[in-house]
Amino acid sequence: MSSRARRWAVVPAAGRGERFGGSSPKQYVTLDGRPMLSWTLSALLAEPSIAGVMVAIAQSDRRWYRLAESKDPRVGCCLGGASRAESVALALQALGPLASGEDWVLVHDAARPCLAREDLRALLRAIERDPVGGLLAHPASDTLKRADEEGRAEETLPREGIWRAQTPQAFRYGLLCRSLALCRERGRMVTDEASAVEAMGLRPLLVRGRGDNLKVTSREDLSMAEAVLRARSRR
Repeated sequence: MSSRARRWAVVPAAGRGERFGGSSPKQYVTLDGRPMLSWTLSALLAEPSIAGVMVAIAQSDRRWYRLAESKDPRVGCCLGGASRAESVALALQALGPLASGEDWVLVHDAARPCLAREDLRALLRAIERDPVGGLLAHPASDTLKRADEEGRAEETLPREGIWRAQTPQAFRYGLLCRSLALCRERGRMVTDEASAVEAMGLRPLLVRGRGDNLKVTSREDLSMAEAVLRARSRR
């Protein structure tokens, strides 16, 4: 990292988690005694080279202000949007007065509480001199099937070269802002930042991470994430 390039993190946390269900947004569901978002933020704040974390929250969110990490001097918040991409764009806008175009921005899912320190540091090392940036990912190990309209297996797909995208995803501030703006102009929906950068004709670096850096989307995922966190705490 050059002497001028700093590192920032963005966490889109404005979603309501409809697929997850329940009375509260999934990022505030308790995991081993702490809200999920607390685990997610603490994993980022444990890296001293990250200058600050901007969290995009919903306008009606009152739980945020009761979160211990919300009072950390490195943590700020802004209003998010109706989609992940919109929340990320708004968080980048909020970072505007602080970040330069060459600074790195790590975008991390609020619902990925199991980020390991060694994975985060591996990503930071890998992208340090990369011209594009990159993301944590894990090679696909399951057999992949394409389903037909009746929900029957129509085709077995080759899994060679297939990776499961994870987060954080790290790109230069200027590049990420331009990439997301281009996708908005073209009406292209993106589910992660790497796909926005790919739309610019660039190829992000895939950095192998742990398979247990899972995204919580169901109650079953919640149980697995809790098991991962408890196992680590016993080391």
